[in-house]
Amino acid sequence: MRAVVQRVLSASVEVEGRTVSEIGPGLLVLVGVHDSDVDSDADYICRKVLNMRLFPNENTGKAWDQNVMQRNFGVLLVSQFTLYGILKGNKPDFHVAMPPQRAKPFYASLVDKFCKAYSPDAIKGIYALCRELPFNDYLDISLNYGVFGAMMKVNLVNDGPVTMQLDSSQPSK
Repeated sequence: MRAVVQRVLSASVEVEGRTVSEIGPGLLVLVGVHDSDVDSDADYICRKVLNMRLFPNENTGKAWDQNVMQRNFGVLLVSQFTLYGILKGNKPDFHVAMPPQRAKPFYASLVDKFCKAYSPDAIKGIYALCRELPFNDYLDISLNYGVFGAMMKVNLVNDGPVTMQLDSSQPSK
């Protein structure tokens, strides 16, 4: 699993001209799911993203001191299979990305992990998908979620800018 994590002042997702999900300060996380990913990959990404110390401590002035949970900021998760694109000549190939029929429930389980590890109110992900799965009772229906597989416009105001890339297959898990 691959995640591109951006510290933002705000971020939103539009589908068909309508804002379907948005956060204020926090993290925008673009998530690519590899064909060989398993539950432990999702656990790793969830743990690392929520604990990355990307925010300054306003009380001490110390940079790189607090994580998104300590600041009570939002997390916007966006599924993006193109993170596993490779070029064959000049044409992108996405064969190593998990196929949509498997990626959709796998990504939903990742959103659920974030909700359980932090706060359902702080996590934005994929509303329609979550309502189909057994854990939908856990998610607050007032949350705004994007649409899995839809053509989206992702808007963000970078803070810093700060951008980090995580791969769950790294040996230093």
